[in-house]
Amino acid sequence: MVGLKAARAVRRAVLLPTMLTFGVIVASGGLLLMIQKGMLAEVDTLSSHTYGARSRSRSSTSSRPNSRGGQDWKGGEDPDYQIIQEIRNRTLRSVCKQKTMPHSILDLTSPQRRTLLKHILVNDEYRFLYCYVPKVACSNWKRVIKVLSGALDNVNVQIKMDHKNDLVFLGDLKNSEIKYRLKHYYKFMFVRDPMERLLSAYRNKFGEVVEYQRRYGMEIVRRYRKNIGQSKGDDVTFSEFLRYLVDEDVETMNEHWMPVYNLCQPCAVTYDYIGSYERLHSDAHYVLQNVGALDRVEFPERQAWYKPVTKEILHYYLCKVPQELLRELLPKYILDFSLYAYPLPNVTHEYCRH
Repeated sequence: MVGLKAARAVRRAVLLPTMLTFGVIVASGGLLLMIQKGMLAEVDTLSSHTYGARSRSRSSTSSRPNSRGGQDWKGGEDPDYQIIQEIRNRTLRSVCKQKTMPHSILDLTSPQRRTLLKHILVNDEYRFLYCYVPKVACSNWKRVIKVLSGALDNVNVQIKMDHKNDLVFLGDLKNSEIKYRLKHYYKFMFVRDPMERLLSAYRNKFGEVVEYQRRYGMEIVRRYRKNIGQSKGDDVTFSEFLRYLVDEDVETMNEHWMPVYNLCQPCAVTYDYIGSYERLHSDAHYVLQNVGALDRVEFPERQAWYKPVTKEILHYYLCKVPQELLRELLPKYILDFSLYAYPLPNVTHEYCRH
């Protein structure tokens, strides 16, 4: 335990300058002020036709170039949407232009580049790259990609998803092929509220998947309980899980709880479109329209067995987590909150009384 405390102290010391620098950068875009004033708490998260939605269809939708080579898509006059879009665009521009941030995949370390390339899926027929994020509908996107490649007949085939076979990963290609596709293909990813994503991973992996209970659950139990008892790793609490994340290195985390920023590196890769889980089907429809694939496939509905994380469920779990623990966790996921304009978790006594 002494070693863990020392490790946490070192991490906090290293994170502090980064957090202060980041705060200055983002504050220039007004995001931190909006978070502090609670202005984002009531915004109906999230619309996302944002950050360079470069149209490749014959639609008459009006668009204009943005600062990173894509295009800003108006997508309607919803004022909430326009606020979120502007915050995302401005924050991404402000953060990614900093000298300390990567400006291409060549600026990444070998482990960072390896993680990125194994999370980008390739479709050559429709010329797109998709950075998949676990717990953000990636299984359904993989179904779509398999239909487009001919590996599946349709998205509703009742089979267990194979997450490796019949898929082409950018990391499988030669350097020259990677460079060409990054420059010329349509690139997109989807994001989700960070705490909702973590809770979804927790409920799924520790509540349903024996392999995760044995590997990660037992590690957590041994690390944070004085008395293991008869635990099989299937009784890990959400607070224990979050404590485990605080003590883990983000660059070596399991992909189901690794921050989206580390998985997809949005400063090193100029994404043409960043969609939102909260508007999954409309955003997915927009992507498929842009790559010209709507005549081949529709984005599938959620599986019947899927257990959604509702606002009420998230509220229940968050209010049981010590506030100090959340404060320790926040630095690891601050870019996922701030770059994509998600509100910080509200665990005030007033909020948790309801």
